[in-house]
Amino acid sequence: MKKVLFIDRDGTLIIEPPDEQIDSLEKLEFVPGAITTMSRIAKQLDFELVMVTNQDGLGTDSFPEKDFWPAQNKMLQTLAGEGVVFDDILIDRSFPADNAPTRKPRTGLLTKYLQGDYDLANSYVIGDRATDVKLARNLGVKAIYLSNDKNVAADFKTGKWAEIFEYLYNSDRIATIARKTNETDITLRINLNGAGKNQIDTGIGFLDHMLNLFAAHSGCDLELTARGDLAVDEHHTVEDIALALGEGLLKALGDKKGIERYGFLLPMDESLAQVALDFSGRREFLWECEFKREYVGKMPTELFRHFFKSFSDAAACNLHIKATGENQHHKIESIFKAVGRAVKMAVRRDPEQRLIPSTKGVL
Repeated sequence: MKKVLFIDRDGTLIIEPPDEQIDSLEKLEFVPGAITTMSRIAKQLDFELVMVTNQDGLGTDSFPEKDFWPAQNKMLQTLAGEGVVFDDILIDRSFPADNAPTRKPRTGLLTKYLQGDYDLANSYVIGDRATDVKLARNLGVKAIYLSNDKNVAADFKTGKWAEIFEYLYNSDRIATIARKTNETDITLRINLNGAGKNQIDTGIGFLDHMLNLFAAHSGCDLELTARGDLAVDEHHTVEDIALALGEGLLKALGDKKGIERYGFLLPMDESLAQVALDFSGRREFLWECEFKREYVGKMPTELFRHFFKSFSDAAACNLHIKATGENQHHKIESIFKAVGRAVKMAVRRDPEQRLIPSTKGVL
């Protein structure tokens, strides 16, 4: 399904004059950053671009057609020169008092998108008025409010076009996984563009600690709740958490365009963890680690190999892990930190190009 950006015109793309009519070329002036950012959006992001604008009384004596089109066409020509071409341009010509069903924030002009095969949940309205935010709510899309007005609630609020690009560029890297079996019940939410914030409750204290370290060092925000048959043993819970984490990463990576793909060497006191990771789409796992204790905390050390094997299978990645050291706690901790750092490196996006990092063109 195609995602859509529904973009307002006056006050959003071009500066709106005091009389609220851009009826001459002399009045045509772009909002700072609009051209550059729209060009980046058109070239790097996968959205249909739809202009939606209210033009009060267009075609009447108060706003003749001949006064509207020169500025409109010049604006479109300027944007096209930077690679920005709108898939649709929707203009409502009514006056506010008409209460027309086609006038924003009403959706009469947008039935094609409401009834068609569009991914509205991941689409956006960009505008500078509260009515644009309300249009987003009426459409069932997210709202980007180009304003510093604190009284209007939107999904994202900014006074700068450049920040809109960064928000859109990173907003699709969130995944939610719900995994329920006869043995476990797991809910996970991961944001690859987070800050390492986490809230983790697995019922296994040492695993909570390790996953906290993973989140902090990967930079991924992680929310995880797991309930498993710990009265039997830890095996099912550990395995299914790893599968949910790997599946969440794979889902959040999406098409993998622009990612670095590869990821880390990490010392911790006397221990050394070497982790090599590749989000290749192929599942390969290598483990060179031995532990001298059966348990660390209440976690069986034999399950760490199984955890990372399950993770690499679900994440569809190559994962090679080698660790040495004397302190078993340090050794395990260095592994989780190093895997986190490897993930952080591998999921990082190139800010300038959004290409598949493979000569095959697919991962």
